[in-house]
Amino acid sequence: MSRVTLGEKLDSNSGRPTGFDYLRIGLSIAIVCVHSIITSYGEAAGAMVWTLPARPLVGMLLPMFFALSGFLVAGSLFRTTSLVHFLGLRVIRIYPALAVEVLVSALLIGPLLTSVPLKEYFSHPLFYRYLLNVTGDIHYLLPGLFQHNPYPNIVNMQLWTVPYELGCYIALSVVAALGIKRFRWMAPAATLLLVVAYFAVRVYVKKEWASIAIAGGLPGELLVACFLSGVSLFLYKDRLPWSRSLCVLSGAASALLFGFIPFGDFVAVPVVAYFTVSLGVTNAKKVRLLQGADYSYGVFLYGFVLQQAVAATLPWAREWWINILLCVPAAIGVAAISWHFIEKPALNLRRYFQPKRHVAYGFEGLPASKPALPATRMQT
Repeated sequence: MSRVTLGEKLDSNSGRPTGFDYLRIGLSIAIVCVHSIITSYGEAAGAMVWTLPARPLVGMLLPMFFALSGFLVAGSLFRTTSLVHFLGLRVIRIYPALAVEVLVSALLIGPLLTSVPLKEYFSHPLFYRYLLNVTGDIHYLLPGLFQHNPYPNIVNMQLWTVPYELGCYIALSVVAALGIKRFRWMAPAATLLLVVAYFAVRVYVKKEWASIAIAGGLPGELLVACFLSGVSLFLYKDRLPWSRSLCVLSGAASALLFGFIPFGDFVAVPVVAYFTVSLGVTNAKKVRLLQGADYSYGVFLYGFVLQQAVAATLPWAREWWINILLCVPAAIGVAAISWHFIEKPALNLRRYFQPKRHVAYGFEGLPASKPALPATRMQT
């Protein structure tokens, strides 16, 4: 009996399995749930998460996000006709919603909840620095905002991943320009090079043996490696097998490597990427809430700032379970507004990036096999 490959599993669901949809929204909500600890009790409590038995699952969330996005964004790259086309799709998928979230935080939430006079708020350098978030230059403070929260002052901690997302797109654009469609080995080679280089710098340059051996959140550089692992899986999807047993084994191995084995996160990068993609290519029945919509980006963008706002205005809600009950539905509701009124209309601009010629050609002069589709946004 012949084995089913990842590519065959993907094609059997017309290239649009629901597994990726459930993973995107599920991972987004899970991150909001994890943040309920730090926004309810403070930084010390947040650090304690990494000492609990659930630390492997917590540690896998962002690596899975980046691996998932690497696989999906690679698909977008192969459907587009040029780097300009590809990068244009990335811009319209990311920046409109990000810009609106930054403006909502700075111009609505900030003025409503700040402890300083509005004249001082709008003239303070922190206000203008926060607006730089739309460029990928991330800042976390607004004048007088959330000063007395359990996790004080920080407006939206989740934005720390944005520069690494941009790094992912830059890395993929570089290997695409170098000929990744012809030389597929470039993606796994880049992944390995990044992991080895990061390990060497931490160990031999910074002398941080002890700190990197401790289980904890994956640093941004290795998240980029997870993204490239997802790209690699897309490139070799027609050779890599898929089965339920391999999915379970890769998930168990990922949990062990992230949670219990020193330096395991360096080895776990391709393993967790395979686990993520093997889940993503499955096809469960899609619930009505997710049909024709992707709320994961909005949940990612607004989850933390909503949790901080709840902690500031409702002191009695500073319990992790109350935080979840209030903030997860709120984040989904705001995400729905963001999708229907910002993200989806922005995606309609993709027609301006389509080539005007009748025949579309790929990066190497070959006719594109499929029409370009809007790229799925990457979430951490």
